[in-house]
Amino acid sequence: MTTTALPALAALRPLLAGIGDAKRIRVAGAHGSLAEQAFGRAWARLVQGEDAASVALSETAAAVARVRLAGIDATVLTGAGLAEDEAQQVLRRAFDEVAGAVDAGLAEQLRTALAAQRPAGPPPPLAVSLNAQPRAGATSPGKPRVVVEPPESHGDHCLTVAVYGCLLAPVVGADPVAPFLVGLAHHLHNVALPDAGFAGEVLLGGALDRVIGTLEERELAALPTPLAARLREVLLLRGDAVAPESQAFHAADVLDRVLQVHHHAQAAAFTAAQALDDLELVHAGPVQAFHLDVLTAAGL
Repeated sequence: MTTTALPALAALRPLLAGIGDAKRIRVAGAHGSLAEQAFGRAWARLVQGEDAASVALSETAAAVARVRLAGIDATVLTGAGLAEDEAQQVLRRAFDEVAGAVDAGLAEQLRTALAAQRPAGPPPPLAVSLNAQPRAGATSPGKPRVVVEPPESHGDHCLTVAVYGCLLAPVVGADPVAPFLVGLAHHLHNVALPDAGFAGEVLLGGALDRVIGTLEERELAALPTPLAARLREVLLLRGDAVAPESQAFHAADVLDRVLQVHHHAQAAAFTAAQALDDLELVHAGPVQAFHLDVLTAAGL
């Protein structure tokens, strides 16, 4: 990655952080976070044989729109009485509000792909397991584990890295589909292997690659042959950061890991004053004055 790419990374950071918040947002009637739901849906679509580019672009576009709309998607909107074109207008407004830093060519592809997302069947077992498998967080050999609550799941992380990889691809001149697929699949071994973090990997020593390879291949072998072949090909990109697609994946991976730590730090430091003053918790409206009088009287 060249120094000319750095300003683009800085400009994308607020969007990436907003996308990561889908790990922590849930809705009634659906299991797991919004990121976990998208992770399961993306895998279901791939297993059903849908074109990987269609999955990558539409799921990335939906993730961008979620920054503003959270759990409100086309299904919710049409179920509430909006026509399909009206629902798409809402999604495009949400997308446009936050996508200003996205490469113009990719943004146009993603905006078009908003309408391409469609309901999928149940997620395959590997996605269910990765959504249930907690991540270890930051660990270091010989040091006590830092436990943060609630932990993110591997589904949370993998979906977020996949989306980040797609969005970062133009920054390094990469095709967006390959880093999306690598992000989605790079923790297949954790379907069976509980996560002990970097400290655990160090203790596995020379057996680490064999353990990961055996468990990863077990999951790949259970997938449809064409999908497994494509994933084996793109997963080779993890080995270094030379090819543009490798750079997009590794940049996405490290950014998600560090932004996750920043989230926990910011959550621990959050104050009531920030909610009241910076975020205008008591927002403008016909009863704002009454609300403020109530809070003053209560000493809040």
